[in-house]
Amino acid sequence: MDPMEAIKQTYFQECEELLLAMEEGLLAMQSGEADAEMINAVFRAVHSVKGSGGAFGFESLVAFAHIFETVLDHLRSGKLQPDDAVTTVLLRAGDMLSDHVQAARNGTDLPAEHDKDVKRELEALSGEDADAGGAAPADFDGFDFKPKLLVMDDLDRPANQGWRIHFAPHAALYAKANEPFLLLRELAMLGDTKVTLDTSKLPTLDALEPDQAYFAWDVTLTSNVARESVDEVFDFVTGDCDLDIIPLEQVGLVPAPPATNAVAETAPAEPIAVLAVEKKDPQAPAEAAKQTIRVDLDKVDRLVNLVGELVITQAMLSQRVAESQIPRASTIGDGLSELEHLLRELQESVMAIRTQPVKSVFQRMPRLVRELAAQTNKKVRLVVEGEGTEVDKTVIERLGEPLTHMIRNAVDHGLETPEERMACGKPEEGTVTLSAEHRGGRIIIEVSDDGRGINRARVREKAVERELISATAAMSDEEIDNLIFMPGFSTASQVSNISGRGVGMDVVRRNIVDLGGRITIGSAPKQGSRFSLTLPLTLAVLDGMVVAVGDQTFVLPLAHIVESLKPQPRDIHPFGDGRHLLNVRGAYVPLVSVGDLLGAKGAVQAVDGVVILVESQGTGRLALVVDAILGQHQVVIKSFESNYRHIDGIAAATILGDGRVALILDVDGLVAHCKNQLADEHELLPTGT
Repeated sequence: MDPMEAIKQTYFQECEELLLAMEEGLLAMQSGEADAEMINAVFRAVHSVKGSGGAFGFESLVAFAHIFETVLDHLRSGKLQPDDAVTTVLLRAGDMLSDHVQAARNGTDLPAEHDKDVKRELEALSGEDADAGGAAPADFDGFDFKPKLLVMDDLDRPANQGWRIHFAPHAALYAKANEPFLLLRELAMLGDTKVTLDTSKLPTLDALEPDQAYFAWDVTLTSNVARESVDEVFDFVTGDCDLDIIPLEQVGLVPAPPATNAVAETAPAEPIAVLAVEKKDPQAPAEAAKQTIRVDLDKVDRLVNLVGELVITQAMLSQRVAESQIPRASTIGDGLSELEHLLRELQESVMAIRTQPVKSVFQRMPRLVRELAAQTNKKVRLVVEGEGTEVDKTVIERLGEPLTHMIRNAVDHGLETPEERMACGKPEEGTVTLSAEHRGGRIIIEVSDDGRGINRARVREKAVERELISATAAMSDEEIDNLIFMPGFSTASQVSNISGRGVGMDVVRRNIVDLGGRITIGSAPKQGSRFSLTLPLTLAVLDGMVVAVGDQTFVLPLAHIVESLKPQPRDIHPFGDGRHLLNVRGAYVPLVSVGDLLGAKGAVQAVDGVVILVESQGTGRLALVVDAILGQHQVVIKSFESNYRHIDGIAAATILGDGRVALILDVDGLVAHCKNQLADEHELLPTGT
């Protein structure tokens, strides 16, 4: 890869993190929870996006970020207050900055009118002309500060408490659109500052190069602020400047800069000033920054695969030792037990490397809700819970589309208009809640709303109209709710740019099933709906039940298993030609032999084996008959499709401790297959209840 292209990719990765931090801060402002540090964090995020973007020549991005940054600077200085009107504009500006970054990443330009309205709104807040090209201020006089100004020479400073800072920018600092004045302003917020301009490197006019940097600044910061806070001011320019930071008590040991090379303190027509700002508690310990490294995901995947092979090898060794009848309490047995323990820790640690908080997906949703609320003329509040819940990166990457469809469905179909809500005695602002949590080795993601709930009569009517069900079919509430997942199904009376084409919830279901998960619905009329996604924490390992079927060994995912049992003959009832139903505490479930389904030789008959009751998302339950249960194991998933091809009823494969390959059954596929067979033969749908 071209070195410049690699640097660009790093920039865009950093932009993702900066934009997420910006969004978090803006949402905190909107909720009234933002403090000065949060506003500073948003400012630094926008400033960093702008600064590095300038180095790559992203002119439209830099121009927009500049006016956005100016408004944020007014917020920091107290010239603006983060009220509802201001935060609404800032949220729109944040969305627009994301659009600019995405366009730069794609190598395209946004249409000329795309950000015009937002620029005008920012201009109204900042007083800066949005059409001026985003040029940075030429000098200090362009800023009008509302807070109290203090003249440097009049400040009463302790003699040896603080820092002496020498700051000399390189040309690259200016090329990246960084502004020394803003850095000096940051220092002024840490304490009282005295600033002198060093012109010792300024050449004669005929030798001056416009693209070079000649000025430097010497700053005396009088404050007991920690060194880390001073370093933080220069975090984003450390490689583009010469920087010396010396404690004031050591200044006497260091030669002072020559007086002839500095601007006399009485020379400026107006004295340099700083803001009288509220300072943080200087005694508060600085939070240690976590150190991170960027690693190519392919390298992590290779590491995960190698650990998986180690787990398989360890299982094989244990199997061989057991076959050799070596006592478990022997030296070899103890060593294998220790190896198993260490491999389990290694596997968990490696899996943790792949995990990320769902926050990266959840933080895309506030913008979506704002846009949908504007399009539908509804008032919507999004509540996000559990965004720190961690899950495998592969799962996270495939969550975006399902959640987008579910949020759209909640706002467009679930929530009523403000007038309808007030008529029902509800607050005019509807609430959509997006939450995540770990539960039983799985991750549960829920999207709920306090709207009208599912209109089951309307759903049934549309299903009959589209000939998805017969008009006389007896269906439970759960089965009616699950009709919304059928391809092409929609209750919208007209097609809009939000919904109505019957594409959405079927995509959600398909994507969740592909991830090895399930989706369930709960709904109450006039109270709202709740969609629950149950997903595996990782796609690399699986907790499964190993079963014997004839001469084959299969693995059933534990997530789909309800219970196992040995049925009594009185609970098995004939049903049609060679079929049987199993009575499980009053509920009749189809009884199917796995051997018959998959053609395993020597398998027991459906009425003679061990029954494992499994549940498929949305399509009911099935009683699978196997010869025997061999045990519960954590198995390493090997993709079947990438190594062979897709086979109905088979999800993946694994390698057991004895070296044999075992197929992992696709429970959803098996249940759907049996359901279709029963529907074709008997013209009815099994309810699974």
